Amino acid sequence: MIVPIAQAMIENHTFDEIRVGEGASLTRTLKAEDIQLFAAMSGDVNPLHVDSGYASTTSFHGVIAHSLWGGALISTVIGTEYPGPGSICKSLSLRFLLPVQVGDTLEVRVTATAKDDKIHQVSLDCRCTNQHGAEVIAGAALVEAMTKKVRRPRIKPMQVRLSDKTLRYRRLLAMIEGLAPITVAVVHPCSEDALRGAIEAAEMGLIIPLLVGPTGKIRAVAASAKIDLGSYRLVDTPHSHAAAALAVQMAHNGEAEALMKGSLHTDELMAEVVKSVDGLRTERRVSQIFVLDVPAYAKPLLISDGAINIAPDLDTKRDIVLNAIDLAHAMGIVMPKVAILAAVETVNAKMPSTIDAAALCVMASRGQITGAIVDGPLAFDDAISLEAANDKGIESPVAGQADILIAPDLEAANMIVKQLQYLADSRAAGVVMGARVPVILTSRADNASARIASCALALLIVKAKNRP
Repeated sequence: MIVPIAQAMIENHTFDEIRVGEGASLTRTLKAEDIQLFAAMSGDVNPLHVDSGYASTTSFHGVIAHSLWGGALISTVIGTEYPGPGSICKSLSLRFLLPVQVGDTLEVRVTATAKDDKIHQVSLDCRCTNQHGAEVIAGAALVEAMTKKVRRPRIKPMQVRLSDKTLRYRRLLAMIEGLAPITVAVVHPCSEDALRGAIEAAEMGLIIPLLVGPTGKIRAVAASAKIDLGSYRLVDTPHSHAAAALAVQMAHNGEAEALMKGSLHTDELMAEVVKSVDGLRTERRVSQIFVLDVPAYAKPLLISDGAINIAPDLDTKRDIVLNAIDLAHAMGIVMPKVAILAAVETVNAKMPSTIDAAALCVMASRGQITGAIVDGPLAFDDAISLEAANDKGIESPVAGQADILIAPDLEAANMIVKQLQYLADSRAAGVVMGARVPVILTSRADNASARIASCALALLIVKAKNRP
């Protein structure tokens, strides 16, 4: 008889109480944060092992990292239930038969197979099966069981949140290691943060800046902030509008591989970018994409469009999705999961966002959107929480694991991002896709580190575009 773990107390089975054929079991669902915590405990924070978006979980390291979590659950059953507290594990031998992925639900079972009366040791069969009934881990343990009763309150598992504010920032920089810098026209860098972000990105080898704007103002800012302009090229213009026009012309002529917004309004720069004549338009609508590091989420989260398209129609939303997919690919996310957001999970004729979401899914199924797994409509909680999706009975390859969130409109996307920044301590970088060159687009309130991260994204985009 296998007894599920459910009691409020933990109490061991003494050696005399153990019967061959009996045991205990527990059931757990692997969440993204479990992998993050397990990696932090082991010291292995390689994104190939931690972030499922960077590599398939069927890769060798992914299998090891995720399956060892299953092995740890076997130890939990042995130490808390069968034989339980006080028992000493003498040996544990496991075979990892199938990969364990985020979202898999494992049933972990230990069963007594033999007893040694002389030394009070018990042989245990140890197995884990997934939600499909497939065996993913098999093995055996040899445990010394207590001869006296031990009874303790069952301690509720701690809720642990990992928050290394520089971890994914370092990962992003690691992705561009060894890549040659790109030439970037920095438009009107007439504030300390705008100028410092560009210069620090240059010093880190990410960009070769062309500082386009009123050179007197730029030099004054540099002097006041003690920023060394070194030998970086300054291109003089009388004001911000002229700086935007000239920077776009430089990109049009091939002098700049990307643009970077300085201390001017987004509309002022983007009006020049999207001009039908001498602009940088392509067959796609341009769209802005935030890339967020959310402490409570185990991988980068891309959100679009929060800065360009106010009320996008279906065709524009298709381009927004395609642009976000291109950025995800440039970041090394091979098959990103795209959640088309709405307030509800079902199509409602009175809610246009749900109809657009359904249409985008059909487009993906018909090959009009490729390179990603697309699903919607999904509410925000369904997109980022497996628990929420399971509670609602939603079966989706995207739910709880989204890499990309497509908001119904600019206001929704912008509010989601700002809430994550100011209430969840998230960090955000930003870039515009769909033009002939990437546009590094950050808020005027963003600090230098956000601008540096955005430069790293632009570098990845340019290198991916030029990749044979």
